[in-house]
Amino acid sequence: MKEFSYSKDAAGIVTVTMDMEGPVNSMNAEFGPIYKQMVDRLEAEAGLTGVILTSAKDTFFAGGDLKRLLAITPDQADMLFAEVEDMKADMRRLEKLPVPVVAAINGAALGGGFELCLVCNHRIAATNPKTKIGLPEVTLGLLPGAGGVVRLVHLLGLEPAMPFVMEGKQLAPEAALKAGLIHEVVAPEDLLARARDWILSVQGDADAATQPWDQKGHRIPGGGSNSPKMAPRIAGAAAMLFQKTKGLLPAPKKILDIMVEAGGKLDFDTALRYETRRFVSLVISPEAKNMISTFFFGLNQVKGGASRPKDVPRSKVQRLGILGAGMMGQGIAYSAAMAGIEVVLRDMTQEAAERGKAYTEALLTKRVKRGRMTEAEAAAVLARITPVADTEALRGCDMIIEAVFEKIEVKDQVLAECEALLGEDGVWGSNTSTLPITRLASKAANRANFVGLHFFSPVDKMPLLEIIAGQDTSDETLARAFDFAQQIRKTPIIVGDKTGFYTSRTIGTKIIEAVELVAEGHDPIRVDNLSRLTGMPTGMLSLLDEVQIKLVTDIYRTQVGMGLLDPAEEQNPKARDMLAAMLDDHDRVGRATGKGFYDYADGTKVIWEGLQHWRDPEAMISDRDIQDRILFRPVLESLRCLEEGVLRSVADGNIGSIMGIGAPVHTGGYIQYVNTYGLDRFVARCEELAAAYGPRFAPPQILRDHAANGQPFR
Repeated sequence: MKEFSYSKDAAGIVTVTMDMEGPVNSMNAEFGPIYKQMVDRLEAEAGLTGVILTSAKDTFFAGGDLKRLLAITPDQADMLFAEVEDMKADMRRLEKLPVPVVAAINGAALGGGFELCLVCNHRIAATNPKTKIGLPEVTLGLLPGAGGVVRLVHLLGLEPAMPFVMEGKQLAPEAALKAGLIHEVVAPEDLLARARDWILSVQGDADAATQPWDQKGHRIPGGGSNSPKMAPRIAGAAAMLFQKTKGLLPAPKKILDIMVEAGGKLDFDTALRYETRRFVSLVISPEAKNMISTFFFGLNQVKGGASRPKDVPRSKVQRLGILGAGMMGQGIAYSAAMAGIEVVLRDMTQEAAERGKAYTEALLTKRVKRGRMTEAEAAAVLARITPVADTEALRGCDMIIEAVFEKIEVKDQVLAECEALLGEDGVWGSNTSTLPITRLASKAANRANFVGLHFFSPVDKMPLLEIIAGQDTSDETLARAFDFAQQIRKTPIIVGDKTGFYTSRTIGTKIIEAVELVAEGHDPIRVDNLSRLTGMPTGMLSLLDEVQIKLVTDIYRTQVGMGLLDPAEEQNPKARDMLAAMLDDHDRVGRATGKGFYDYADGTKVIWEGLQHWRDPEAMISDRDIQDRILFRPVLESLRCLEEGVLRSVADGNIGSIMGIGAPVHTGGYIQYVNTYGLDRFVARCEELAAAYGPRFAPPQILRDHAANGQPFR
């Protein structure tokens, strides 16, 4: 059989080994006919006593063909529906065979791969550190469309199934066994033998060859969706879902809908068809297109090193020096030590350096308490960090990262004191969010080995590292910085050295636009709430309070003082004046002092009454205009960064905007958002906003060119 090998032993057990063309097995256009042929042959097989389904690949099965799904257009929806229904009918035929069927899971079984396993009566996984089991489709804007939602509800029950189908939770084999996703875990060398033994042990047992949902008297564990006790739980899940997604992500909502229908309102086979309709509607949705484009293809492109300089050998940091044991330095130290790197953490006093190390100790203690690490493993990580006050301890480090105050004179001072301590051809990294790397490198003895490393706070949680190439930064240094980022399990993007780089420059636009709206007289609570309803993780005024009004204002004034910004060209003058007045005249620093746009005291958060000074009851604007002004500003700034070469790729912009600065997930990133919004439509909307609110909304030339050529941003 093409791409599925088929062998029958003397006991009548058939082993089907999936070995499709390419590196992985997947539900591509060829899969359906091959699977159908397999089922046809099994149904016709004389003397059949059982079936083992396994794989010849390192992974069991990789799931759906995302490239093909991405290309599906609305006019192909009926075709896709028929195709999925045909495949699911064949899956039903397999699970209704009168003999036991075993999934021998030799590697990762995610998405469609695990849906194939759910069709089998018994699931055995081999121990493998790389194996993950689950249904992650929701993370790509999709749902498990090959029966995964329906079967998992009938297998586990409504509530236990939710983390797997609505959140995309993935588990290692032992955890999957505990959760009830699989039945056994064995050593890899015992996998096929154990599958065969199980089949032989249940010969004559009709229940062993019958799926739970096909057995007489089957009930959904914990109660169906039509039971009185489940009603409040379903309502609670719906409320929590809206609170989390703001209604902007259709996949989780449709998954919950299927769960409710499959959980007692529809018979099993009708529920499967209902699931297919919801699946197809998601495939053609802009949200799924955005999320597949960025979270799969874009992320793979970034992690694969598309922006990394070519022809530079891969490298690893063995010994890392960190200057400054404050919030950023201690987070970098933790991340590096967790990756197996020896760290010298230096601060002005031994006591300050010890406090920096204590941060790692506290995080490790939490991991041990949660069972994510043994005490011995935690002790080994902690031992890699050496806190010091003496700069001489840094001598010989192959990389030194300064994480001192965001002031040029302070960074210049530590560079002068410590650069000579670097090992031969060592890299100097400056952790900064806004200070020009070329200017900082001008004081370096070796400018080619000087690079910007913009970490995000908190470092131990934020996945992005923005690498800034100064004018003299060599390709070798950029490549080594890229490799270091991946070594400490960060996702790296490489950007150009222009004011604000990419992330700080872009995040600032949406924040300052929200302030501009308040300065124009609009209700600040309305502005804050509407910014959240665009899909931002938090309201823009709340975010500014967290970042601190003083910090933002100080950075702006520093950039003006350095000649990097011209106040006469400021696009949000009302906002700048408002922030200056709040800081200078009213001492509104931010949440850290309890006084920003909100007053913070005793766990409460109340809008500052002084904002009434700017309130204009006659200021009129639609909700849509408020949301578009806040969302379009960073989108347009991202396009300008691409146009100016600050961004090296579209993927870097999309990944950077989501992982670093809170771009709404449903957009797929600020640049991808333009593709599914529609290039011509986006240009037209920008022109409307520019006419009403100013030239900052005018479409940049790169956008006009792509729209004129009908060329999406890729």
